Amino acid sequence: MKVVIIGAGIAGLAIGWRLAQTGQEVIVLERAQPGQGATWASAGMLAVTSELMNSGPDEIAFACYSNDLWPDFAKEIEAESGRSIGYEASGALLLAEDVQALDRLARQVASRPGSELVDAGRVREITPLVTGDVVGGLWSPHEARVNNRALGMAMTLALQKAGGTLKANEAVVRIERRENRAAIAHTPFGLYHADAFVLAAGAWSGLLEERIAPIAPVKGQMILLAPPSGVAIPACVIWGNGVYVVPRKDGLAIGATVEEAGFDTTLTDEARDSLFEAAIALMPALKSWTIADQWAGLRPKGPDGLPLLGPTSVEALWLASGQYRNGILFAPAIAETLCRQILGGEGIAAFDPRRFQS
Repeated sequence: MKVVIIGAGIAGLAIGWRLAQTGQEVIVLERAQPGQGATWASAGMLAVTSELMNSGPDEIAFACYSNDLWPDFAKEIEAESGRSIGYEASGALLLAEDVQALDRLARQVASRPGSELVDAGRVREITPLVTGDVVGGLWSPHEARVNNRALGMAMTLALQKAGGTLKANEAVVRIERRENRAAIAHTPFGLYHADAFVLAAGAWSGLLEERIAPIAPVKGQMILLAPPSGVAIPACVIWGNGVYVVPRKDGLAIGATVEEAGFDTTLTDEARDSLFEAAIALMPALKSWTIADQWAGLRPKGPDGLPLLGPTSVEALWLASGQYRNGILFAPAIAETLCRQILGGEGIAAFDPRRFQS
């Protein structure tokens, strides 16, 4: 089977890799460079606890399943690519500024094996920089993160080693149909015939197929804080005061805004300052750190906030989008799900894209 995948973010690359491993002929077409969209702009967290606290059972089950796949998924990517992706289970600490917030976190303990409710003293043992007003938190020692920017390159190499082809700077402008069947992907440089097409273009999916892919871009801005000389960087991910704080080799990534601004990725002083101030409220010592970088990305969000994974109303056209804030966390399960469906297996009813198509 010949499969054309439109989009080389983490989802498109992972789906292509898995299909190529089964012997399919895979071509991935990317409008820019692989892994340079939402994958590059993200924080790299596998936030199976914090991001899903208000989610429904289908999404939570999918997230937990994908999280369980990640350790072996990471090892396989590194083995195939020869590149480290920085997978590390360094834990996540969700902070509570008052008793009501702590009560809400307490209800999560039973559903998160290995997590524990901790008081303010234990919070400061885990991460001494947190000296702001907190009464306690939820400590999830097994939550992990990856180097999201290394991940895109490693996935590209794994795809190519498995026999897949990647064409960068090859923007698909139209998917030609023949008798309601996807038949040819048109780019400014060529025509790509295939037996199946997977639209995995993230926030740009709706621009190509608005009716099939009702995806809206949601802008997120982040900043990077660099520490003063000799100051250690906290080891775990920290959530609180409306932001998350993610350790990197060169500092702390602070994110992220949630802005419905279309495809505008302009960086703003307002976002920079609000992120910095929110982080300082949790960790006052960060006031002496330097804002070393600022960037923005576009998250793909569906109408109901759930992923859109599976066949569309157009024969031979599949959709893998709508991951919103969980693209990296969901990647192993998305790859498995789409690969299984394209080869004739079943999907997940709650994520079927046809739920929005008349």
